[in-house]
Amino acid sequence: MNFQQIFGSLPEIEASAPGRVNLLGEHTDYNDGFVLPTAIPQRTTVQIGLSRDRDSHFYSENLDEKVSISGDHPPSSFASYIFGCIELLIKSGYAIPPLNLCVKSTVPIGLGLSSSAALEVATLRGLRLLFNLPLNDVELAQIGQQAEIQYAGLNCGIMDQMASSLADTNSMLFLDTRTLQRQVLPFPEGTEILVIDSGVHHALAKDSGYNQRRAECEAAAQLLKVKALRDITDPHAVEFLPEPLKRRARHVITENNRVLEAAQGVSAKRFGELMNASHASQRDDYEVSVVAVDTLVAILQKTPGVFGARLTGGGFGGACVALIASGEEAIATDILEQYNHAGYIGRILVPTQG
Repeated sequence: MNFQQIFGSLPEIEASAPGRVNLLGEHTDYNDGFVLPTAIPQRTTVQIGLSRDRDSHFYSENLDEKVSISGDHPPSSFASYIFGCIELLIKSGYAIPPLNLCVKSTVPIGLGLSSSAALEVATLRGLRLLFNLPLNDVELAQIGQQAEIQYAGLNCGIMDQMASSLADTNSMLFLDTRTLQRQVLPFPEGTEILVIDSGVHHALAKDSGYNQRRAECEAAAQLLKVKALRDITDPHAVEFLPEPLKRRARHVITENNRVLEAAQGVSAKRFGELMNASHASQRDDYEVSVVAVDTLVAILQKTPGVFGARLTGGGFGGACVALIASGEEAIATDILEQYNHAGYIGRILVPTQG
């Protein structure tokens, strides 16, 4: 169903935003650290028009679900992200009337590719366009982050929204999540990315291990007497911490160091080594990987033409990203066959198929 079939009128505007894949810097953003994402080709698109009644109506084409909202009672499901963005704009003093909004997306949900951030940024871009709001791309990212925290229940960092708002598919976005200073960097020479779905979906919101990891990091920072783990650069400084805080903090510190090294410009071989080390750290110190993901990463890492591979996103399932030699996309088919032969069901996400 299209917008006109659902709402009986044509949309006034259309806007979109991409998902993202993170090459290095996992679980560092909510520790005021450094990240290195890039946008992916898959995008979320919203069409927006004015409601004909006092209620707002949101429709998800992917879910075939319509949600109507009366007043300021927060909804659940996909609508919570849209509702949060609108409410935060209203609280900032912008007059946003009741709306009809239709969303469709090619960003996979539950794979650590920022489907929620793409929805938030697309929504905010649409509202900025429709109401001529004086908001820049960084401000959109900040509002999107707060919508996710306050209305969807995920105490996330700023990386996903910044990547969706500012990154492109042809470069990496090096971002200092404390200062929001950023730099657009090229991929290592002669490389491109490969992203494969492990087939294991995750759900990060509410009472997930994600929020638990953040709490553990905050406890570690308090014991280390720093504002955030970003302020520690020596991994040995955590040795006195109790478990599991020691391992959580060690991951964040070493991960920040990996991002900073990569941002200086390294060879494809070295970048791949940093990705491999990042995965081992997520698996062993941060404990956010699962058997299926470890199996896929192991297959990737031993395949000729792959420089390095790792879990990407919040963890507990999701997608894996690999840095591969340019023009070697054909290896993805063999990798997928090996993975599926091991009893799993994966799929190639980047490069896009067909």
